[in-house]
Amino acid sequence: MTEPVRAPFGNFPTVVPALEAGVGLAAPVAHALENWDAREAAASVLYVDTDPEKADTAVFCAAYDAPLELSANCVVVAAKRAGEVTMAACLALATTRVDVNKAVRTHLGARKASFAPMDTAVELTGMEYGGITPVGLPGDWPLLIDAAVAEAPYVLIGSGRRRGKLILPGRALTRLPGAEVLPGLAG
Repeated sequence: MTEPVRAPFGNFPTVVPALEAGVGLAAPVAHALENWDAREAAASVLYVDTDPEKADTAVFCAAYDAPLELSANCVVVAAKRAGEVTMAACLALATTRVDVNKAVRTHLGARKASFAPMDTAVELTGMEYGGITPVGLPGDWPLLIDAAVAEAPYVLIGSGRRRGKLILPGRALTRLPGAEVLPGLAG
């Protein structure tokens, strides 16, 4: 008999390798996992099935006994310069805030940077609002990861849907396409 899969933290009734999660993942996320060049990183990702009504970070952490300091949020940013818009994603621990006005704007060489409108983020990622994750983002987007996320033994991130989350080693996130660790991204 096979041992049940356990999450490294939290109290989740259903935990499976993300590569086996099937319909629990948004299509871009499932596709990205299946085609990730870093196979060992893809294999390290767990999917935890959760109530979509409890998807917001603080409520989620309380409901599932997940440490807030190991939860990371992915935000979509639109950076503008000379009429050109560059979309990017930023990943930071839930206990911090992404410095869009200085760190992101400067790193992307933009005159102005701001959080993308919700409908734009949803349309361009193919993911649900409240579940946007760095796994499965459009391939030409920079993925800026705060150093604290990359250094975390494990982090909890979205699954592309409000139902369910992913848990993986922080270092695995640095193997995603377009990923760059940016010290000082969040504070």
